[in-house]
Amino acid sequence: MYSLILHGRSLIQFPKRRSFTLSVTLFQNASTSFSTSSTPLADVSPRDARKGKNFTVSYLVRSLGLSTKLADSISRRVSFDDKTNPDSVLSLFRSYGFTDSQISTIITDHPRLLLLDAEKLLAPKLNSLQSRGRGADELTEIVSKVPRILDKREGRSINLYYDVVKEIVEADKIPRESCSSSRRGNKMRNVLVLRDLGMPQKLFLPLLISLAEPICGKERFEVSLKKVIDMGFDPTTSKFVTALRMLYQMSDKTVEEKVNLYKTLGFAVGDVWEMFKKYPFSLAYSEKKITRTFETFLGLGVTREEFAGMIMSSPQCIGFSAEALRRKTEFLVEKMNWPLKALVSRPQVYNYSMEKMIVPRSNVIGALMSRGLLGDGVSEQPPPLPSVFACAEQAFLNRYVLKVDDEELVAELMAIFNADSAS
Repeated sequence: MYSLILHGRSLIQFPKRRSFTLSVTLFQNASTSFSTSSTPLADVSPRDARKGKNFTVSYLVRSLGLSTKLADSISRRVSFDDKTNPDSVLSLFRSYGFTDSQISTIITDHPRLLLLDAEKLLAPKLNSLQSRGRGADELTEIVSKVPRILDKREGRSINLYYDVVKEIVEADKIPRESCSSSRRGNKMRNVLVLRDLGMPQKLFLPLLISLAEPICGKERFEVSLKKVIDMGFDPTTSKFVTALRMLYQMSDKTVEEKVNLYKTLGFAVGDVWEMFKKYPFSLAYSEKKITRTFETFLGLGVTREEFAGMIMSSPQCIGFSAEALRRKTEFLVEKMNWPLKALVSRPQVYNYSMEKMIVPRSNVIGALMSRGLLGDGVSEQPPPLPSVFACAEQAFLNRYVLKVDDEELVAELMAIFNADSAS
């Protein structure tokens, strides 16, 4: 099965397998990012900045043996003018068994670590990770490969991350043909298969911690993976992972029942699978939930045909509560006077937060309409939904608030917008 999957990879142009050293960069980039300045830029004079840069370069060359060129490159990412904290960080790493070469690798990849409090921030994390491993060698190897693991919060987050990296590091050391048929052997083999398909490391976490544990399966994993690939899911995306999990944990009978349920609600079989490709969770909802959403929309005046079209366009609507759907519909239709047909043709509006987007923007529109400042000044029809909601906040303000030629009114509209956004 695996050879068939990998052979078929060329037909859908999946990327070639990446080495751990190269692909781990994607894992690192998924980590929490931090600012790399030890002092706010606005508080640093050009002279002080040059001084800090020169000190940083000199320190990196002297303490880590880096080339001047590499040290200069790192100094553009992080700068300091005192060796006390960096010395503490380097001493801490050495106390945990990191070699000078490993420390150089860590700092080159993640120089901001030199600015962190060694005892308060780094030591507790290193101690926690060491307690999970099989000794200093494992800790130093994993942290050297993925130093951004130290960005994770102490506790469950960093422990889960460590375990994922460890699984992948260990899988890289095991020849695929030597993987046993045990759960652990299956996991190692499946990790390698997914790596071959081009899956970035950041997507392994949900698979490795899933209660259904698809990554530990064998025959069912192979079948589910083939289905996901045949549907055209991109293995570099989270949708691929979600689709794999959904198909793995649902029996063929359950899938067939869900498809038949959607058929009774006006969907063609092809529509159901197109919807699944757009939003894999669409097959995970219970029959009761799907039916209740259908009945709620019909109660609001939507036809069966319109319901199918709405869900095809925005499958997330299935997951909203009946109360939320009614509340948004009644507000937009009854209070704001948007026709129901407008919501039917733009169901994505149901994805927006009532408090953070729908109410603030609608109230600004209402204030403009009450003054006859929209459209021809006579019509009570609000602007098209996309022009109000399908834009970033600043674009909305530019379009409807800041262009008003009345400073007092602009201030009033901003007060309405901000008050409603904060409520």
